[in-house]
Amino acid sequence: MKSLKKFLYFAYGTNVNKKFFLKKFKNAKYLKKYYLNNFEVVFRSKYGVPDIQRKKGYKVNGIIYQIDNLIEKKLDIYEDFPRLYIKKYFYHKGVKIMYYYMKIKSPIRKPSQYYLNIMKSGYRQCGFRDLLKM
Repeated sequence: MKSLKKFLYFAYGTNVNKKFFLKKFKNAKYLKKYYLNNFEVVFRSKYGVPDIQRKKGYKVNGIIYQIDNLIEKKLDIYEDFPRLYIKKYFYHKGVKIMYYYMKIKSPIRKPSQYYLNIMKSGYRQCGFRDLLKM
């Protein structure tokens, strides 16, 4: 049997909600909270879905999960990769970490209440002090 490749994934938006995420991606492993510096969360598309964009002095609350290539394939479908989101990477302490980034930067709009509620619940689960203010 072929072994699964494991790697790190930075989750933001609704995927910060551990209960929501781990229910869908059962073999993912929560590792830690993480703040992605010099980025901010915004909402785009007609559905008001979360995205991140560079913004000096800001930070995005997120989670580092350990995932495998099977989870990645499921995440690709969930995130509508490569049509809506593309994959980007950053390094933390020499380790490559993947995240999803909206491909087409449509205008920023009001967030969907559905996404906002899942995110706020996730922020509380993780103990983030700076809850979303919309």
